[in-house]
Amino acid sequence: MKKTVVSHILALALGAGLISASYAADKTLKVGVTAGPHAQIMEVVKDEAAKKGYNIEVIEFSDYVQPNVALAAGDLDANSYQHLPYLENANADRNYGIVSMAKTVVFPIGIYSKKIKDLSEVKEGSRFALPNDPTNGGRALLLLEKQGLIKLDPKAGIKATPIDVIENPKKLRFIELDAAQLPRSLDDVDFAAVNTNFAIEAGLTPKKDAMVLEDGNSPYANIIAVREKDLERADLKEFVQIYQSQPVKDFVVKKYQDSILVAW
Repeated sequence: MKKTVVSHILALALGAGLISASYAADKTLKVGVTAGPHAQIMEVVKDEAAKKGYNIEVIEFSDYVQPNVALAAGDLDANSYQHLPYLENANADRNYGIVSMAKTVVFPIGIYSKKIKDLSEVKEGSRFALPNDPTNGGRALLLLEKQGLIKLDPKAGIKATPIDVIENPKKLRFIELDAAQLPRSLDDVDFAAVNTNFAIEAGLTPKKDAMVLEDGNSPYANIIAVREKDLERADLKEFVQIYQSQPVKDFVVKKYQDSILVAW
């Protein structure tokens, strides 16, 4: 009788051990990215993570909204596509409860055109397309202000919109579009501010094709974002270490030739 009970207990213990081992072995992380450079970089991270026993499921999105929706809903473990000002604005609007875990890369926003070669050629009434989300739109306007084409209300800061333009000597017309649509808008507008990830995806080379490009001092470093309750998860901390490893850094430097800058 005692032998039977002991055997039963051992069997339960072994079963529990197998379940525990199976759970520990399931080192899969679902990470959301936008198509283009973020996805390309994450594929390198995926390869490096595999060496440490992790399976990274890279899930691509075509806009800036859905990766945060999916993360907040628990469909992702992390996302890697946005800068901190964008996340802060998204949290303020929708109360996602998402936080930054680490910096990744800087995608300098640039001003492009198929109709002029230099901003000195901008004519009165020219159409300028810019991102329609608050932080990237403000970022584009600040870059335009830096070139002396407009003046913004100082109180607007990084959340400036066309309404905050207080001086517009060229009478520029502002056209706000989804950031992903801006490369295509270059056929229709006179010039446009395009985020580097979408510029590269459209076949543009920021360092060569942009008339003006943000420098490396931009405060818009991209981040790895997670739910606040997951901030101390060991697997996510290890994921960050893998992302910020030398092989990933070497890939960014070689692949993007200063069009994308490492932020860690």
